[in-house]
Amino acid sequence: MNFQHVITRIPCKKVTEGQTTANLGKPDYKKALIQHECYRKALSECGVTVTVLEPLEDYPDSCFVEDPAIVTEKTAIILYPGAATRQGEEKEILPALQSFYPTIEAVTTGTIEGGDVMRIGNHFYIGLSKRTNQTGADCLGKILEKYGYTYSTVPLKKMFHLKSGVNYIGDNTLLVAGEFITDSRFQDYDKIIISESEMYAANCIRINEHVIMPENFPITKKQLQQKGFSVKEVPMSEFMKIDGGLSCLSLRF
Repeated sequence: MNFQHVITRIPCKKVTEGQTTANLGKPDYKKALIQHECYRKALSECGVTVTVLEPLEDYPDSCFVEDPAIVTEKTAIILYPGAATRQGEEKEILPALQSFYPTIEAVTTGTIEGGDVMRIGNHFYIGLSKRTNQTGADCLGKILEKYGYTYSTVPLKKMFHLKSGVNYIGDNTLLVAGEFITDSRFQDYDKIIISESEMYAANCIRINEHVIMPENFPITKKQLQQKGFSVKEVPMSEFMKIDGGLSCLSLRF
């Protein structure tokens, strides 16, 4: 899981109106800006070059750049968000991707968001959620197969996005929570089981030699350290209020 580049986007003022199921109140815009800066600093400390895009005031959730696109070493793929308020973000992310990729593909049927796409090696797990449907998953899957990757779908029962409850952090290790703890699809991996009280911490990202995780989740932090992972904590309270996790805030390649 070696990365050289990361793309992020500064939250816009309308981030306070972002989509949410969390019932935690509205985020504080100024705090969100500070937390996003902390996130970018942590990324830089992991040895990557961080590209910072300007805020998009017409799209409250546009700081979550992972949802309208995915990136691989072979190509970038533009997705089509399932939330109507996010449709159009895929066009806005395109210029940034063109700076790095000579060839860019696009999902043309169905809906799919990057929060439902988890890569392990050359295989992609695609969650079927309220934001990602079978048509969108299969369209993405066919593009991936063209480049030599494989894919499979994972129907979600309760989770908002696939990566709300399962994330790969390298070394054959998954963070798993809720419905994914006993999911047979993931039985061959070493698992760090996230307690129900810290379920938000299931969404961590591995960047080179470090795992970046949300702060104030001491049980998960201890579990990661006991497994030998180097941990960096960042504040995420304002993004938590609008269903956003660490992976959502960047494209990593």
